[in-house]
Amino acid sequence: MFKILGADGKEYGPVTVAQIKQWINQGRANQETMAQPAGEAIWKPLGQFPEFADMFAAAPPVVTAAPAGATLPAGTASAPGASGDVDATARARAKEMVSGPAIGLIVTAILGISASVIGIVWIVFGMGFGPPLHGMTPEAARMFRLLMGPVGIAARGIGIVVCLLILFGALRMQKLANYGLALTAAIVAMVPCISPCCLIGLPIGIWALVVLGKPEVKSQFH
Repeated sequence: MFKILGADGKEYGPVTVAQIKQWINQGRANQETMAQPAGEAIWKPLGQFPEFADMFAAAPPVVTAAPAGATLPAGTASAPGASGDVDATARARAKEMVSGPAIGLIVTAILGISASVIGIVWIVFGMGFGPPLHGMTPEAARMFRLLMGPVGIAARGIGIVVCLLILFGALRMQKLANYGLALTAAIVAMVPCISPCCLIGLPIGIWALVVLGKPEVKSQFH
């Protein structure tokens, strides 16, 4: 049993192998029509399934236009060039799937940048270079002023760079471009003490990794 992805972007089925072979013989499905075996998560063109190998071995099927007013079987092509429609549909579905986690990574990055900038301003114009707190030993006061001074500014500067990496990776993820950078952004967002807003970055990073790991999404990156 298979599900078929129609040119309208909707899923149909499950339908039997025999039914799909009948549609192929009628020219109403072709080797580029996307299908998913029952119980699996992978979408592939019909031409890549051994069940239909004999249908495409001799010659590619002739795809014919449907009669006026006729309703095609779910998920089948209706005219030459329909395989391009299937490709466009698969890419549109992949963009829809990455949209949520990409937006989450963008929000995480923006929150991180904002927090780092506020931290730097607070150090420079607030208590960072001020007198030590009452009751501190001289050594503790020295460490406090170091951490809330140059070291603190440097750490927040690194945080801004990390946030920019996550932001750029998320933007490329939205466009299904540069899979490696998108994957890196998702991983960095998960790392404690490196990720901005750890409590937000961890679940969103996991979400992004799950979506990026789907074959139907990964195959659409360029």
